[in-house]
Amino acid sequence: MPRLTDILWAAKKVPLIPKVGPKKVPSYMKVNRHFRYTMYKPGSIQSQLENLPGRNRPPVMLEPIKNWKYYKGDLVEILEGKDKGKQGTISDIIRERNWVIVEGLNCNYRRIGKTPTYRGTYIASEAPLLHNQVKLVDPSDNLATDIDFRFTEEGEKVRVSQRTGRIIPIPDEALDKTKEMYQEQPKDTKETEVCEKTFKPSLKSVEEQLMDAYNIVDTGVKPKTYWY
Repeated sequence: MPRLTDILWAAKKVPLIPKVGPKKVPSYMKVNRHFRYTMYKPGSIQSQLENLPGRNRPPVMLEPIKNWKYYKGDLVEILEGKDKGKQGTISDIIRERNWVIVEGLNCNYRRIGKTPTYRGTYIASEAPLLHNQVKLVDPSDNLATDIDFRFTEEGEKVRVSQRTGRIIPIPDEALDKTKEMYQEQPKDTKETEVCEKTFKPSLKSVEEQLMDAYNIVDTGVKPKTYWY
């Protein structure tokens, strides 16, 4: 027969009223409150790996920019870092992080394919730069310059160099493609073929249209149908 002290000790360990509180959710079911934009495009596998469920990182605080002055294809000069003073072309822009990527500059090198018998190889990847770490290059003297936004007589908003007053045009690859700007390629479908009307409405079924197209004659006797 158990002693009274043993019964009281067991009752103390197991409470009669269970504690009520929020249920613990597994980490793989948690939803990230703040999406972290990286060098990879949203929706890609690499971007999904950077934002796995349960990996809730604090939001990135950014400086709001009213007038974005860089476009893909612009020639810029780097103001900070190991490539300070060098000029290059913007290959990509990530507005969600105020990043610009200059082609072939500000690169990080990493080694891949290393084995016990092979030393591996190094590959270069451009690291992002903040928008205030680069400046546009004035096409008149190929020097870095600050710009202002002004309007032409036609009402078009343009970028103007503060030093020389010359307009810095927006690269063609950054402009929205329109029908007039597109050049027809050899493998494109001709406009006359696209506009040609080939559909002929008919009350026949698909099977009957195929039989007419391939000259198939139905020799069977159709059963009677009744419509009520």
